[in-house]
Formats: sequence, C-alpha cells, structure tokens
Amino acid sequence: MYAKTRPTAGSLTQKQKRLFAVIGVVIILLLGGLGVWGALAHDAYGTSANGCVNVTLPSSTGGSTLHYCGSQAKAFCQSAFTGTDQVSLRARPQCVLAGLKP
Repeated sequence: MYAKTRPTAGSLTQKQKRLFAVIGVVIILLLGGLGVWGALAHDAYGTSANGCVNVTLPSSTGGSTLHYCGSQAKAFCQSAFTGTDQVSLRARPQCVLAGLKP
C-alpha cells in the first residue's frame, strides 16, 4: 500500500532473509527425508516369505491385503490349492513364495 511512497517499506532485513532461507532449507530437508524413508523403509506386508503369506486383491476401494502367518497361513494355503476362485488363484504363487506348497 505504501510501497510507492516508502520504497523501503517492502524490503526484508538481512536477518529476515536468513530466517526465511533457514526455514526453507529445513522444510526441503524434512520433505526429502520423508521421501527417502518412504522409499527405503521395510514393509511388513511386502512379500510372502518365512511361513507368512501376503496376498493383495482388487477391491471396490482400491486394494485389499490378506496377511496370514503360522497355522493360519497353512490353512489358507491348503484351501487356496484346493479352490478355484479368484482369491485361491492369486494366493497360490504367494503360498509357494512362503514355502507352503501342498
């Protein structure tokens, strides 16, 4: 509003510029760190292995994940190898990866 009558009214001091620069760097580092963490963090439901089965199925809201370990995984894989439905067909390769073949 007074920029034409007071040319120095809109300028930032060196201290203010430094503060904005530090805040900007902190925000960039935070977002970069979150990106790296998201890309490299271990996913508990990532792959089937060591007696645990993870099956991702299409769902009306995107995807649905089935996760079973131990005796539940054995029972799930036994039914997957005897069934012919879509869940069974998608579960079979994951059961093989988990080492739970019939």
